[in-house]
Amino acid sequence: MPDAITCQAAGSSFLIAQISDLHLKAHGKLSYGVVDTLAALRRAVEQLNASQPRPDIVVVSGDLVDFGQPEEYAVLRPELERLHMPYYLVPGNHDERAHLLAAFADHDYLPSSPQAPLDWVVETHPLRLIGLDSTAPGRHGGQLEDGQLRWLDAQLAARPHTPTVLILHHPPFVSGIGHMDREPFLNAAALQAVIAGHAQVERLLCGHLHRPMQRRFAGSLCCVCPGVSHQIVLDLRSDAPAHFNLEPPGYLLHHWQAEHGLVTHTAVLGQYPGPYPFYDGNGLID
Repeated sequence: MPDAITCQAAGSSFLIAQISDLHLKAHGKLSYGVVDTLAALRRAVEQLNASQPRPDIVVVSGDLVDFGQPEEYAVLRPELERLHMPYYLVPGNHDERAHLLAAFADHDYLPSSPQAPLDWVVETHPLRLIGLDSTAPGRHGGQLEDGQLRWLDAQLAARPHTPTVLILHHPPFVSGIGHMDREPFLNAAALQAVIAGHAQVERLLCGHLHRPMQRRFAGSLCCVCPGVSHQIVLDLRSDAPAHFNLEPPGYLLHHWQAEHGLVTHTAVLGQYPGPYPFYDGNGLID
């Protein structure tokens, strides 16, 4: 028998906006002396608030700030509070658990202690959300501990008929961008084995790579979000240097309709010429 949340989802349309890799700094500093990450986040919040239709929720897939310092989270919090919809956070390798929890102590979906990974579940939307803390202190790359994998397996087993989205910072695959792959996801095969046993996992939503990417993963789809400000250079050489650029920033929109499933769109942040009609009053415009 489908559970109550499945019945709720059957008649629902639900829109998730995903932003990632904010890398917010304190005291007005530019990231790498070039990128105004605060201005970039403000533009993103304004665009999400003005969207038609407006997203129902926002998920932020890690690297919320640049150095995990309290003063950075103090800058971040009021900017995210400007969103006109609920938002949910997972940490990235640039974050620090204790300082993140202190800044967002009223986010009751988050665990109360920084001594363990910040994993969480939210059951109140048409799609079930599971946040996973893929950070490992001292490492740039990601991993999930054995205990986290057991916890995830139990959570998924508890609601096998409820469409579910997993949110974690690190994509559990090799991207082909050399410098980003030097510290790969340590136990991707173990995560793959868990997810393969649970067909209700609709997406894995990730960040970290600062580019839109997709890969099949354990019978599901792993979607990587572009950065809110700067992007990693698309260089697929194995010895690719660690470079970024200022390509147009972006975000992902995940649109759930029970009768059609989950469709993911890549959107661009910023204002551009248009929209222009394809047709005038007399038909197709040449």
